[in-house]
Amino acid sequence: MLSNNQCMTAALDIMCVLCSDLQVEAPERVTEGDSVRLTCKSSCTLTDRATFIWYRNSQREDAGRYSCAQHEHTYISPAVHLSVIKKKLLSSLDPPKNVLLSISPCCEIVEGDSVALTCSSDSNPPAEISWFKGGTLVGSGRIYNISNISSDHSEEYKCKSRNKLGEKYSDAVTLNITCELMMVWFAEVLDVTDDMMKA
Repeated sequence: MLSNNQCMTAALDIMCVLCSDLQVEAPERVTEGDSVRLTCKSSCTLTDRATFIWYRNSQREDAGRYSCAQHEHTYISPAVHLSVIKKKLLSSLDPPKNVLLSISPCCEIVEGDSVALTCSSDSNPPAEISWFKGGTLVGSGRIYNISNISSDHSEEYKCKSRNKLGEKYSDAVTLNITCELMMVWFAEVLDVTDDMMKA
């Protein structure tokens, strides 16, 4: 079990000076008293030694949102949510609760990116997950993937967790998509401005 405000490091290797491709892999939920492994993954080329730091929200329990970052660098990976089920839930029946929707990547989303929406909840028996875009059913399963995202995907999304005892929705989140052309134009404007200031 992790202790409060714990900061763990792992001897993972990386070549990138500024690596902005970090992802945390974790199980959706674990039971109190179990051991759990969180993995910080990156597509950057590995070198001999590099240190990664783990961050956890400041709750008393080990449940919460976890992120990782390369030591002495500012980029922090998208957070994943880890649910810890109390042991008593294993012998009792409960409708869904603590329904949470998370987005990866969590920050700026550019046209053409791939985006994963993840829905987690506590329930016994396990719940079925449904996905809604602007009130319309668009998918099912714990993870809803969007490939080659475009402005057509800009909308409110939410997930519904349902078992035989009841159902509950997550809070709605809005996907804001940045046009790639606008980013290129903005970069060109910055270059022109810099040249004018140097002249």
